[in-house]
Amino acid sequence: MWKFYALLSALFAALTAIFAKIGVANVNAHLATAIRTTVVLLLAWGIVFASGHAGELKGVGARTWIFLILSGLATGLSWIFYFHALQTGEASRVAPIDKLSVVFTILLAFLILREPLTPRVILGGMLIAAGSIVMIIR
Repeated sequence: MWKFYALLSALFAALTAIFAKIGVANVNAHLATAIRTTVVLLLAWGIVFASGHAGELKGVGARTWIFLILSGLATGLSWIFYFHALQTGEASRVAPIDKLSVVFTILLAFLILREPLTPRVILGGMLIAAGSIVMIIR
């Protein structure tokens, strides 16, 4: 089932790039990020309340809070830089370069989480990196 969710994530990430490119055309990237973040915030809390998980908030531990806050900060910075890139770059070039995050994730997962670097993972990462490099070069 995770593969299905991952494909949906990729589809919505593609839509994000297209909608964001159109949306940032005539507005400051920081303001655009704030608007987008507000929508995400409302959507996420709406899902939490609709699914009946709001009561679990009190059971979230300190370590979880720290890492979710760090993740949120990283997400916010990622979105800010992404919107700046979309304002001046082509969505069809910005989005693939942004996907270098997959390569960074592979490396960080190996270094921090001790996830294995199999030949398949290395090859996939190299192909993603090569594709991103092709998109950078004009």
